[in-house]
Amino acid sequence: MTDVTTMDQSRDAEFGDYFALLKPRVMSLVIFTAAVGLFVAPVHVHPVLAFASILFIAIGAGASGALNMWWDADIDLVMKRTQGRPVPSGRVTADDAKMLGLWLSVIAVAMLGLTANFLAAGLLAFTIFFYAVVYSMWLKRATPQNIVIGGAAGAFPPMIGWAVATGGVSIESILMFGLIFMWTPPHFWALALFMNDDYTKAGVPMLPVTHGKRETRKQILIYSVLLAPVGLILAFTPIGGPVFFAVSAVLNILFLKGAYGLYRRVEDNAEADKYAAERKFFRLSLYYLFLHFVGLLVESGLRAASIDWAFWPQWGL
Repeated sequence: MTDVTTMDQSRDAEFGDYFALLKPRVMSLVIFTAAVGLFVAPVHVHPVLAFASILFIAIGAGASGALNMWWDADIDLVMKRTQGRPVPSGRVTADDAKMLGLWLSVIAVAMLGLTANFLAAGLLAFTIFFYAVVYSMWLKRATPQNIVIGGAAGAFPPMIGWAVATGGVSIESILMFGLIFMWTPPHFWALALFMNDDYTKAGVPMLPVTHGKRETRKQILIYSVLLAPVGLILAFTPIGGPVFFAVSAVLNILFLKGAYGLYRRVEDNAEADKYAAERKFFRLSLYYLFLHFVGLLVESGLRAASIDWAFWPQWGL
């Protein structure tokens, strides 16, 4: 990590700069998936407790983002996509980002433990550690498998939400974890394909940098095939149902079609946007994950309305 704390600041940091350290777009995904994990659990949670728990999970996610921006300030400065972030742009010092991340981590974990339970707090603490230390400090710069293993950090939120409600871990929460975990590689490798120049300049060993674009597209297809059964299996658990199955089936057909199209396509440097297919697949991947979790919410709402799919088999996992 390069020290960027001596960088001249063009102006004093504002609230928006510190908020940007929390990676609000990533935080919104964490909030959503954690909330789904909480709401679909077969235990009623008081609305005040639910709100407070999601708030502290969000703060923990923001803490991870701040610690990541502190550690990655040197490579963020090199990459066009991240040069405008608060630390590389000089609006916030790296030390301030680190202290914000550490303090928010302590607050989030402690308050979640006191508000909900210590299993949920422990999972949140492990998630912060995994993202900030295992992924950011070790895997990201060490191996092209960085996003495969590091994807676990983004997969924990629904499991944390489930633990808030139930005080435990179950096959349902493990499958929600698995859905995000298996989705992460094709999602980020699509991004890495059209951001390949940035990762190359920064020396980050993303798969397109180390193994080339053709191999990356092959791995996107492989992981897309491995991903498909996870959602379909989830449909046959107590939190699934025919609506979720239909949503998952359609999304997986589209996702596999998109991944196969990427694998088969021939790159044409004369195209106005030679990465149009990758950008399209990246956007599809966002809808893929979002709509799967919306499907779980719909099934939960139908159960709350006492609509029972008596014909639908459940494996009682």
